[in-house]
Amino acid sequence: MDFSLTEAQKMLRGMVCDFALKELGPVAARLDEEARYPAEAMKKMGELGLMGLGFPEAYGGTGGGTIEQDIVIEEVSRVCAAAGVIYLVSCQVSGGIINALGTPEQKQRFLTPIARGEWIGAFSLTEAGAGSDATSLQTAATRRNGGYVINGTKMFSTNGAEAGVVVVFATIDRKLRHRGIIPLVVEKGTPGLSVDRVERKMGMRASSTAELHFEDCFVPEANRLGEEGQGIRPALEALDASRTGVAAQAVGIAQGAFDKALVYAKERRQFGQPIINFQALQWLLADMATHIEAARLLTYRAAWLHDRGLPFVKEASMAKVYAAETAGFVTTRAVQIHGGYGYTKDYPVERYFRDAKVTEIYEGTSEMQRLTIAKCLMREG
Repeated sequence: MDFSLTEAQKMLRGMVCDFALKELGPVAARLDEEARYPAEAMKKMGELGLMGLGFPEAYGGTGGGTIEQDIVIEEVSRVCAAAGVIYLVSCQVSGGIINALGTPEQKQRFLTPIARGEWIGAFSLTEAGAGSDATSLQTAATRRNGGYVINGTKMFSTNGAEAGVVVVFATIDRKLRHRGIIPLVVEKGTPGLSVDRVERKMGMRASSTAELHFEDCFVPEANRLGEEGQGIRPALEALDASRTGVAAQAVGIAQGAFDKALVYAKERRQFGQPIINFQALQWLLADMATHIEAARLLTYRAAWLHDRGLPFVKEASMAKVYAAETAGFVTTRAVQIHGGYGYTKDYPVERYFRDAKVTEIYEGTSEMQRLTIAKCLMREG
């Protein structure tokens, strides 16, 4: 078995690593402190062609697949996890759904500006009463005059405040449950779409998580992805690949925290020697490194399967749950290695610690991933 990256993928990793260190490294802490969107960095990612990875060249893409997207997410998140999730939701989630379900005309209209970095995409599924149980959503899409009128409120829409386009899920008939749900593309500035609030979060503070309100918001039928009656399943299947993206983000967060902890352990002196000389610290670092490597292998195996059209849902859920919990494991220990300094904003490990938690929650909680894994195992049996 060959687990190595291709030369092109290695070059991509190196390029993104350099970009993240130069463009995000000096400002990541300030962006977090001010909860400020990294507009310049996202613009440069578009100019570098990174936003087009995984998309066809005919729609502004630059080739590659899920592995290439995950490389970008990991390396960016290693420095600034908020920029990583902005990329993930714009490209893998909203862009991924449009790429999977859209007609050629829809891809040209909506996917091309995302792939070129001209628009940031947002994704809007969760509601106050519909989280893990997505089929309970209440936002309604009523047929009218060759289109749909949307009414309802969506919670926790990543990129919602900056998005040029939002993929929103609404129901045409609540009695139909999941079969009545359709994804609609709503462009920024559409009458009836408003950002009601931006959440004040523990981590990922440089990415916006918005509450979106739809009041008599009309979109034409041409903005519907897929056909009525298909239900929510095709869209959720398109989202499965993004679980490898969250796993890659968690790996990046863990790696970034580990890097800082390793440097600190070599530089910090107690009892006349660097603290890395103490066996207790060595064992902590060894466990952290082992967890990261295992999470990375799970992540890229799932992405490899997806890029080859092979079954990957179980593997993607395994990667996400393990990588997310690895991020928590590693960042907690990175803070511990820093001692009292790790609890201050003078050192970045407290930011990694705060950022890590949400990877166990969004794009399907760890509990939901375990249910998915179990269902796949039962079918295999």
